[in-house]
Amino acid sequence: MLRLAETLRSRLVCLPRRYKRLIQVTVDVTLVWAALWLAFVVRLGDSKSIEPFAGHAWLFIAAPLIAVPLFVRFGMYRAVMRYFGNDALLAIAKAVTLSALLLALAVYWHQEAPKLIPRSMVFNYWWLSLVLIGGLRLVMRQYFMGDWFSPEQPSRLKGRDTGLPKVAVYGAGAAGNQLVAALRMGRAMRPVAFIDDDANIANRVIAGLRVYTAKHIQQMIDETGADEILLAIPSASRGRRREILELLEAFPLHVRSVPGFMDLASGRVKVEDIQEVDIADLLGRDAVPPRQELFERCIRGQVVMVSGAGGSIGSELCRQIVASAPTTLILFEHSEFNLYSIHSELEQRIARESLPVRLVPILGSIRNPVRLVDVMRTWAVNTVYHAAAYKHVPMVEHNIAEGVLNNVMGSLHTAQAAVMAGVEHFVLISTDKAVRPTNVMGSTKRLAEMVLQALSAESAPVLVGDAEAVHRVNKTRFTMVRFGNVLGSSGSVIPRFHEQIRQGGPVTVTHPNITRYFMTIPEAAQLVIQAGAMGQGGDVFVLDMGQPVKIVELAEKMIHLCGLSVRSEKSPHGDIAIEFTGLRPGEKLYEELLIGDNVSPTDHPMIMRANEEHLPWESFKKVLADLQGAVERDDYDRVRQVLRETVSGYAPEGEIVDWIHLKRRSKPR
Repeated sequence: MLRLAETLRSRLVCLPRRYKRLIQVTVDVTLVWAALWLAFVVRLGDSKSIEPFAGHAWLFIAAPLIAVPLFVRFGMYRAVMRYFGNDALLAIAKAVTLSALLLALAVYWHQEAPKLIPRSMVFNYWWLSLVLIGGLRLVMRQYFMGDWFSPEQPSRLKGRDTGLPKVAVYGAGAAGNQLVAALRMGRAMRPVAFIDDDANIANRVIAGLRVYTAKHIQQMIDETGADEILLAIPSASRGRRREILELLEAFPLHVRSVPGFMDLASGRVKVEDIQEVDIADLLGRDAVPPRQELFERCIRGQVVMVSGAGGSIGSELCRQIVASAPTTLILFEHSEFNLYSIHSELEQRIARESLPVRLVPILGSIRNPVRLVDVMRTWAVNTVYHAAAYKHVPMVEHNIAEGVLNNVMGSLHTAQAAVMAGVEHFVLISTDKAVRPTNVMGSTKRLAEMVLQALSAESAPVLVGDAEAVHRVNKTRFTMVRFGNVLGSSGSVIPRFHEQIRQGGPVTVTHPNITRYFMTIPEAAQLVIQAGAMGQGGDVFVLDMGQPVKIVELAEKMIHLCGLSVRSEKSPHGDIAIEFTGLRPGEKLYEELLIGDNVSPTDHPMIMRANEEHLPWESFKKVLADLQGAVERDDYDRVRQVLRETVSGYAPEGEIVDWIHLKRRSKPR
């Protein structure tokens, strides 16, 4: 019987739309006749006085002729039965009520044997039509959703367990109820309970599921057998989400979540798009809303260029810049695939939101100074956000020449191109690894900062490589913004941890005491834009990164929130082991944000201004020439020596591990 019901449902779902509507109209006509018949029976007590083929024939003809056109007009045949909701029920109520009123008028105007049609019959016809027409649609919605009759879905009537994963939904609000409906229709998980902080709905039943409080999670697990929790609290603050995750960490439950309101509203995801817990929730850091006047100062109505537009930070900068109404956004990127990806994404958003922004995707390298000047002059660029850089510490440590040429010389070329093209604002995205670095990546990023600091102090500098030795008028306001790691960036530990946990471990951490600062990519991009708007020239801004996070504790939390346990000497039967692999070349145990203690607050609570020493431009040009020559000669000992002499606090640990350097040393002489 169940198999027959499932087969019939599948065939009905696959019917062409016109056949579905024909079936609906036929059923509705039958229901109208049934309601009319029952209206007489309820009023008269028997059916002997009803004459559907004689005295009352006109009434049985008039009722569907009045009702069906109204049903069509109110859109009852446009509603998809599987997604039948409150709006459709309201439309049915309106259509049935209006049809009953018109039928009452028809009865009043018809003068033949008026005594045979009691006036209360119309009232009976109205409520019976509501029950039959509305009730049948509700029953059919449940039927098509498969909640009652599908052999694959847990049957509430029979109470049997079909082996589907049992999940509890944290949050019994609108998002939670939508999630439960989506899960039931998807037939991949079985919702068994709600968990909610509201004591007023504790122990009540919503959508057929009992509501538990957070204090009774263990009871919920014992009674329902749930092995996973889905967070349906998109409006909760980061701080509140962290509290909930810390609470859930004590239970053997895999915790996942539905997306936030902004992602839902933008159309990028749906309620049923369940994802792993956002690691930002573990940090519990609530972003400060941006100050709009700062956010738009260097963007609105201007031509903006982002170098490294396809990278983690660069692409997020582009997303936020587009929303602030520049006239033109130039996407400058050397990776063809990354440029295509961000250009396609932004094009779709601009079309969807009708934004008045012109996108210009340009393939190019920051190591090509002629290309940079040509682009900035041709498009009359007002603001440059320089995000292009090599950022992976061990990779740059093994490829010193490329790190210097890209991070130092590339930044030099971009900054000088801005001076030559008369760019008004130039913002460098820097890193906390530039502070007392132990690696080439950090020291090259500090040199990039020093390029801008030295240039900013010159009103008419003679630029590096300028054969004419012309003093260029410098109208560019240079600003640097320094911050720590961003969650989800390329090379981040978080995706690697997720993949290692998925594969059953072990999770690899370099050192038990290693710590890092973390910030979400959107928050970092927002603060970069605002800090860039506050600069007066040569400023080094430092973002408030909060407290540093111990990486091993982060790994443990991620394992626990996957419903697994950590295997250790104290717990040899745990699920996932954590292994320590040792610090990689150039890696520090901890990072800093300031070289000295000379820091001052700004108008923004999350942004500080650092005042740090730098070299005069003419002296710094000699350093750059020395560094360039050493790179061209592949003299990495000299490269290291120049970095030691120039970058305050640079203290490399261990031998040089550049691949070319190592290969040359290994050759017999």
